[in-house]
Amino acid sequence: MSSGNTVSQELQPTILSYVKDLPNLCSLAGMVCTLLAIYFCILGVYYAAMIGMIWAVAFDWADGLIARRMKGRTANDQTFGVQLDSLIDIVSYGVTPAILLLSYGKFEPLFLAGAFIILAASAIRLSYFNTFGLSGSSKYTGLAVDSNNIILVFIFLFESFFSAGIFSFILYASVLGLAFLNVSQIKTPKLNGNPVNVYIFAFYTLVITGIYGWKLL
Repeated sequence: MSSGNTVSQELQPTILSYVKDLPNLCSLAGMVCTLLAIYFCILGVYYAAMIGMIWAVAFDWADGLIARRMKGRTANDQTFGVQLDSLIDIVSYGVTPAILLLSYGKFEPLFLAGAFIILAASAIRLSYFNTFGLSGSSKYTGLAVDSNNIILVFIFLFESFFSAGIFSFILYASVLGLAFLNVSQIKTPKLNGNPVNVYIFAFYTLVITGIYGWKLL
């Protein structure tokens, strides 16, 4: 029995062997963007954080597009990629918005509730999707968590029109609204499954990057 276990363990690929898989590299690149977004949120450099948040989505979309077009990926490659993508998603679309809200709210205790709600909603939404998948093979149940970043970076464009105090509550309300939509029963389309949407999002990413890059100057 022990020799059989030894053989099966020897046949298992090494952990780092999956890093060379191109979709996984895209996922990890997105995690770098997420880390930078969190870093700049904590520093209060929000325009830089917005760039990191939108590029996290861009790399997330890219890994799926590449994975669907690659030939010769094994079942283990696909399973590992799905797990890695999901784990990164909770950081990108749950932890990052939570830290953005906390930071903009000057880490006041009042903002802890909103941070927990968006983080919990993202975790619940991802767990539900990992269990049941798409509804009817084409739609999500609940707002897809990548929409959290897509919408928040747009809302933040209007930050300069309000005082910090007022915008902190606009941000709070936005985060709560997104959390509600994440766990709602609404059906939303799988945006990155349509080539037209991919081009629109690529344009949106470049525009957002340009605007916030200009604001940083």
